[in-house]
Amino acid sequence: MTVYFIGAGPGDPELLTLKAARLIAACPVCLYAGSLVPEEVVSIAPEGALVMDTAPMHLDETHAAIVKAHEKGQDVARVHSGDPSLYGAIAEQIRRLKADGIDYEIIPGVPAYTAAAAALGQELTVPEVAQSIVLTRMSMKSTGMPAGETLENFGRTGTTLAIHLGIRALREIERQLIPHYGAECPVAVIYRVGWPDQLILRGTLGDIRAKVRDAKITRTALILLGPALSDDHGFPDSALYDAAKPHVLRPKVKV
Repeated sequence: MTVYFIGAGPGDPELLTLKAARLIAACPVCLYAGSLVPEEVVSIAPEGALVMDTAPMHLDETHAAIVKAHEKGQDVARVHSGDPSLYGAIAEQIRRLKADGIDYEIIPGVPAYTAAAAALGQELTVPEVAQSIVLTRMSMKSTGMPAGETLENFGRTGTTLAIHLGIRALREIERQLIPHYGAECPVAVIYRVGWPDQLILRGTLGDIRAKVRDAKITRTALILLGPALSDDHGFPDSALYDAAKPHVLRPKVKV
């Protein structure tokens, strides 16, 4: 048997990859994080499949369910939100699978920050404005951050930041980032991107906290910020399609 760590995307069932949908529809056992993955995503599990919401379960319990499936020779769809490689908590699961000699495979999914950018209708890497994206999170009550991975350090880059698990830490985000980005830096908060109740708040580092408070958003939101989110930075066209800059697939036109 094989355990498939499947990225279900941020919420919209139509953002499942073809491979993800095929495997969910084929595996006789499906474990999914019900607090983050809509039931519609796992509703395609085969008739008679064991479908378990892992939201109230701990690691020992989920692993025990996988071991039981392994003993029966049943493939397992382990469905995670977004892409499993980013804050998917799969590393500790994989460690246990390796210890027990259980095969696994990772199926990538659409991460929340790309779905958020699509919802905003914007590119996050704008020529000569921002050519990098920092994906990070606030520690709050979750696992601590490595010593060098601080918002202040990332803020020194001045590039686009995608901050997870930070909606309750906006005051601290302001404190650390305003010195580097300025109070007028554009910010977008995307609540439950891809879900029917998706909500987008736009503002600045100086006023977004009040807007979030008024909207009563306390969880399940991604924060995007940086100059790339502005509509008035007058960026130049990229060199990718510049007729004056030929490359191997587009030789210079002879006049």
